[in-house]
Amino acid sequence: MDLINTYLDNVIDILQKARDTQWDILNKGAGMLCDATLAGNNIFAFGCSHAGLLALELYYRTGGMGTINPVRAPGLNLDVDPATLTSQIERLDKYGAYIADAQPIRSGDVAIVHSVSGRNNVTVDFAMRVREKGAKVIALTNMNTTAAQPSRHPTGKSLYQVADLVIDNGGCMGDSSVEVPGVPEKVGPTSTAVGAALLYAMVTQAVGMIAAAGAVPPVFISANVEGGDAHNAEMLKRYKDNIFYMGFQI
Repeated sequence: MDLINTYLDNVIDILQKARDTQWDILNKGAGMLCDATLAGNNIFAFGCSHAGLLALELYYRTGGMGTINPVRAPGLNLDVDPATLTSQIERLDKYGAYIADAQPIRSGDVAIVHSVSGRNNVTVDFAMRVREKGAKVIALTNMNTTAAQPSRHPTGKSLYQVADLVIDNGGCMGDSSVEVPGVPEKVGPTSTAVGAALLYAMVTQAVGMIAAAGAVPPVFISANVEGGDAHNAEMLKRYKDNIFYMGFQI
């Protein structure tokens, strides 16, 4: 039994499918990030529970765009015990709108919102409120799952129905991808690995577009290589009006 290669093959197959089907969408998303950057607008990333891991992965990251701001809120970052409480919190009505209102989101900004199911109130409310504020929403979701599950939101809408652009992570229904003999549940979720790859593909394209427009892209390098601290300090200074995760240190 070689479940290592089974899982890795699944991830590779999904990535190849995404490469074939999502290129235009990722390119459009890159254009949205580029346009926001060139116009001096802001970029945010949000998700609940494990979906929020990608929002954290994108910010203050070697090789990433320093202007991507994570949206963090109590109870939604795997920061509560019992862990099951997170699942209840992300179903709260209106909490997502309150979270959006607590951010400096304005017209012209872009928010990347990640949710595999896209069905819970907080995610949908957040996306809807972002658009009410005049910003754009790039949704990353699993269409195999979200199209098969009813929304929990009072409007009956899921994330993909309230976004400006929808990226499909191409995962299996319910996310897990490997059947193990004798085990009734599938294992091996793919959304984090595939989602990170898709988002970084989009970010990388955006950086290329920004550079092609003659601007200096807000790219960090590793603080553990010589010159890294000085370079990153310059990026933080250059884009200080678009970075909200440094407190009062910029």
